[in-house]
Amino acid sequence: MTSETILGIMIPFAGTALGSACVFFMKKELGRGVQRALTGFAGGVMVAASIWSLIVPALEQSSGSPLPACVGFWLGILFLLLLDNVIPHLHMNADNAEGPRAALKRSTMMVLAVTLHNIPEGMAVGVVFAGLLSHDTMITAGGALALALGIAIQNFPEGAIISMPLCSEGTGRGKAFLYGVLSGAVEPIGAVLTIVAAGLVIPAMPYLLSFAAGAMMYVVVEELIPEMSAGEHSNIGVVMFAVGFTLMMALDVALG
Repeated sequence: MTSETILGIMIPFAGTALGSACVFFMKKELGRGVQRALTGFAGGVMVAASIWSLIVPALEQSSGSPLPACVGFWLGILFLLLLDNVIPHLHMNADNAEGPRAALKRSTMMVLAVTLHNIPEGMAVGVVFAGLLSHDTMITAGGALALALGIAIQNFPEGAIISMPLCSEGTGRGKAFLYGVLSGAVEPIGAVLTIVAAGLVIPAMPYLLSFAAGAMMYVVVEELIPEMSAGEHSNIGVVMFAVGFTLMMALDVALG
């Protein structure tokens, strides 16, 4: 594994860690409007990354045939659906429970939710860098870097959304930061495992790329869109979704 690949798979994790570090500099929990904006932004980044960094290369590698991309996409959806039902976690748009114990339990379940969501992101980075290592001409170093940077950008608010509520509910700042960081640790682990697996089955790369896309789209539709629209009506989530989408699209085109 090259130093470029190691750096690439660590960039998204760094985004989560930096977001979690907000607990040391901000005293109050993120406001509802801010959370909506950040969630919408993250959703836009993930949708654009799924299309330009994963599905488009999958179609190109299968000579334009939609079958591998469709099959892989559905496998990704079903995989996340399975995890969503097997792993105990709290949906991001769930109502707040009453009382300190219930609030702490809610935050703990939220950590599990974000950790679950980070699995497809780690897989997406892993499969793209696996393609780069295999010298696949459809995947460029710039495109792989754009995906890593895009996911890191959307991981920043996720880290803050984890660490700051934990701190406000009585967890020490250091421990809250650690929980936020650990929620993102699954990404480099998932990326490495995906690189190893993809290295053994390079012909399956279109399926793996679209699998990661399907998994990420599941997260967006199941969690992020409801979260950015929950509660009192506001358009901030939709606007920031568009901002995240265009930023990730521009990154992919400029660097790819």
